[in-house]
Amino acid sequence: MPMEEVEIPSFFLCPISLQLMKDPVTVPTGITYDRESIEKWLFSAKSSTCPVTKQAIPDCELTPNHTLRRLIQSWCTLNAAHGIERIPTPRPPISKSQIAKLLHEAESPDMRNKCLKRLRSIATENATNRCCMEAAGAADFLATLVKNETSVSSTLLDETLSDCLSFEVTTRPLDEALAVLYHLQLSEASLKNLIGNDGVFVDSLTRIMRSGTCDSRAYAVMLLKSMFEVADIIQLSRLRKELFVEVVRLLRDQVSQKATKSALKLLILACPMGRNRVKAVKASAVPVLIDLLLDSCNKRQSETILLLLDVLCQCAEGRAKLLEHGAGIAIVSKRILRVSETANERCVRILLSISKFSATPSIVQEMLQVGVAAKLCLVLQVEGRSKTKEKAREILKLHARAWKNSPCIPADFLSSYPA
Repeated sequence: MPMEEVEIPSFFLCPISLQLMKDPVTVPTGITYDRESIEKWLFSAKSSTCPVTKQAIPDCELTPNHTLRRLIQSWCTLNAAHGIERIPTPRPPISKSQIAKLLHEAESPDMRNKCLKRLRSIATENATNRCCMEAAGAADFLATLVKNETSVSSTLLDETLSDCLSFEVTTRPLDEALAVLYHLQLSEASLKNLIGNDGVFVDSLTRIMRSGTCDSRAYAVMLLKSMFEVADIIQLSRLRKELFVEVVRLLRDQVSQKATKSALKLLILACPMGRNRVKAVKASAVPVLIDLLLDSCNKRQSETILLLLDVLCQCAEGRAKLLEHGAGIAIVSKRILRVSETANERCVRILLSISKFSATPSIVQEMLQVGVAAKLCLVLQVEGRSKTKEKAREILKLHARAWKNSPCIPADFLSSYPA
């Protein structure tokens, strides 16, 4: 007899999944759930309330309900004739004391690498382990280790390799510490604590992006992205130019797809501030982004790059760098009507910014030659946002005299904008 036809006692069912519980755990509100379902609710959905009572759950402590689990196992055994398999006894979850012991052992250089690998394995196992590790102080320990390791490497460089352009950090404990920090998927409070007021940890990650292994550089930029998502304006305003240099270099090197995605997001978070925008431009962000856009076959990545170019072109330095690149205007124009409506508007806004503030006669002719005028006319003809159409009309009005003899623009349209 299929399991669906056997009546399951209601208190054996998880209130979330409505399925037979395999690993029942009780939250501080007194309600019991299946571990997998409540972990997904608390950690993946970023919710902090009990699904049944709607009360706030003060911490992530999930207490195994051994009595209920044994009852469920007994019920499964009694109904084995109906095709119901006995649920296995789950492995006991990690405890704070076990994490604290590992962190203490990791203080010894001889044990450090082994302990960090174990911590990484624990962190990647499930969300409850990550929450337990964070509560046990793993984030602070790992951040201190990273700061100490990069400080030692930097000192060695100053003393013995000052004539070299760069050096490579190949310390295994540093690589493992960064991997664990990333896989912890830290809470907002812990991320804010990492940023701090002194910026030391940010500087450490910057040095790793400059001199670390490929994996370490990727983990460093992904951590920085997460930190910037919760940073305040004051903290973002203190970012050093060296950080932007290394982020742009990482984009150019294309260490990994995840690293590239995080680097783009990091710049988007930091560059709305005028000072940071200029720092990014001086770090050669614009030509690197244009090259990425030329090679990109990923629509979402292309739209992210266009968003960033739109932000950077809000300053004169950014527009100048885009115009210096031989494919700058052409690639922005080419992407029009090949991306989402939001990205279309950004493309047109970039061109409008150039038309208003940087349009020399040669630039205007280049815009015509690469097909800007034709694309803008298409924007007016297809369905789309009214704001995008308004910006397209504004550009055509600005250059109506220069473009009036172009075969790309219909005569009846030009007659509406006498020059």
